[in-house]
Amino acid sequence: MKEIIVRVKNKAGMHARPAALLVQTATTFVSKVYIEKKNKRVNGKSIMGVITLEASFDTELKIIADGIDEDQALQVIARLFEKKFEEN
Repeated sequence: MKEIIVRVKNKAGMHARPAALLVQTATTFVSKVYIEKKNKRVNGKSIMGVITLEASFDTELKIIADGIDEDQALQVIARLFEKKFEEN
């Protein structure tokens, strides 16, 4: 199991479109993916889970991956956050 810390950089936060992109990306990996905000952990492959985090601009999130492709999963997911989900 590995984890990284990311920050929401797109101004609109994790609304439906970036949440869907995150879930679509996470589901391409065999590893389990979790997202934590403070003490709340959700399944990173669940759109409802991701949206319930209510992650606005500049929110810090912990991404956790556990499985055979965990390194690649974290790398690709981190890139989504770095690129602001291609929003701005």
